[in-house]
Amino acid sequence: MSNVKTYNHGVAWEEAYGLSQGYSVNGTIYISGQFSHDMKGEFVGEGDFETQTRKTLENLDRVLEGFGVTRSNIAEMEIFLTNPKEHFQRCVELFKEYVGDHRPAGTLIGVSGLAFPHQLIEIRAVAHTD
Repeated sequence: MSNVKTYNHGVAWEEAYGLSQGYSVNGTIYISGQFSHDMKGEFVGEGDFETQTRKTLENLDRVLEGFGVTRSNIAEMEIFLTNPKEHFQRCVELFKEYVGDHRPAGTLIGVSGLAFPHQLIEIRAVAHTD
């Protein structure tokens, strides 16, 4: 399994929950759901959708950088929103700003809740190294 590589942010709950932020095998990178936290693991942006979204995308970029790739290597993104009726339009705008001319596959899913009660958005992705 020498072609397997993982990436972690280095926050305590990664080990506690038994996961990697990113897992790469045979040129495909599977990225765990990212959310709005700093590198100490503290939640950022309670009550502020735009702050949470931008921090979540920043953390996604950090995982991609850990594998030596950029957002143009994203093949698919799944976005989970706790309040899609309220945040759909702004989410689409921020998504388009993030991906630019790149057009990955995408899914937006409304959910009744996420891991933290004040979490409004979570984004997972699949990317490639070539």
